[in-house]
Amino acid sequence: MTKKQVINLIETLKLYYPDAKCSLDFETPFQLAIAVMLSAQCTDERVNKTTPKLFSKYKIPKDFFNIPVSKIEQIIHPCGFYRNKAKNIKNMAIIVEEKFAGILPDNMEDLMSLPGIGRKSANVIMLDAFNAPQGIAVDTHVKRISNRIGLSKNSDPEKIEQDLLKIIPYEYLKDVNHLFVWHGRYTCKAQSPNCGHCPIKKYCLTYNK
Repeated sequence: MTKKQVINLIETLKLYYPDAKCSLDFETPFQLAIAVMLSAQCTDERVNKTTPKLFSKYKIPKDFFNIPVSKIEQIIHPCGFYRNKAKNIKNMAIIVEEKFAGILPDNMEDLMSLPGIGRKSANVIMLDAFNAPQGIAVDTHVKRISNRIGLSKNSDPEKIEQDLLKIIPYEYLKDVNHLFVWHGRYTCKAQSPNCGHCPIKKYCLTYNK
């Protein structure tokens, strides 16, 4: 696919999903970091039902210093993998407070040094908390769409991201992150994709085989 075709594809998706945005609820970058952690192997809907209880009492990194990990586990239990997530949340909060003066860092390197935050999570935070996209957060939707359309033959998320960055202009990174997620969630589903109503099927390698 040419760069021009990719731009047309993205512009088509922008018209089809005019409300595409981050589905996680948050008020601060620190809260988004926690929400992103909780979203691993969990739906954003479930995360949004869980975080209000957590954030009503614990809003900033320092608030997590004296809370037992077991209490965090109890609150976030519905999100799954709660033991590991609770440990990462507390350790992340401590590091942010002690190393970064209580302010979540706004660069990829420092974000990825925090417990529970990998490249995908850091990409989400840079885009949605700081409005400074550095790459593409390759989740299950982005991976599936990239493979189906033919934008990448790779299965490794970091390799898929590099394939996408080679062909998607920087100014479209903000759009493509949300658009691919929405397209995968509502149209190009893992099971029974709705190809008949797909706005970009003319670009899709799988559909046009």
